[in-house]
Amino acid sequence: MKSRINKILEEIEQKKQELKQEYLNLMEKYSFTFMKWKIVFTREAREANRKQKISIFESIFSARVREVLSIPFIYAMIVPAVFLDIFLFIYQNTAIRLYKIPLVKRSDYITFDRKELDYLNSIQKINCLYCSYVNWLFSYAVEVGWRTEKYWCPIKSAKKMKTSHDWQKYFADYWDAEWFRECFHSIDEYYKEKGN
Repeated sequence: MKSRINKILEEIEQKKQELKQEYLNLMEKYSFTFMKWKIVFTREAREANRKQKISIFESIFSARVREVLSIPFIYAMIVPAVFLDIFLFIYQNTAIRLYKIPLVKRSDYITFDRKELDYLNSIQKINCLYCSYVNWLFSYAVEVGWRTEKYWCPIKSAKKMKTSHDWQKYFADYWDAEWFRECFHSIDEYYKEKGN
């Protein structure tokens, strides 16, 4: 029997589908399409975007002191991020394969589409590339972790956490030992539904 929590999670999934449709609507509104994973704007949209670009000179000289001071600390995170990326690759190709869990597609989580925005200058594009890589890498890492958690410990927390994931509806309620036994090491239901 489904818990009320699972019914709410299903409603959230429906909202995610609505959100996906809204993203498609934005493509039409802002005149772009995808061609082989690349974003292509209409010529008119590109020209309108270019008119919004500020110069590199203006970007540099409008930066606040605290922003300049933070640069080494922000960009130093690239070192652990690259190590994380390497170790995720190794982990997925060993442990995840041994559990027979479908691999997380890195390309589903890491995208560099902001570089296509003509209203960004070169410095802003470099910053966006960095943020895209590091933040989406963390999302990718979390998905790998959640798939592992689903395999080894599919139990919902007793309290509502700040974030949740698509796996929650396949986790046993905190107090339900029988449901846990059904969920433990079971991954097929999720992948059949998601088509992975």
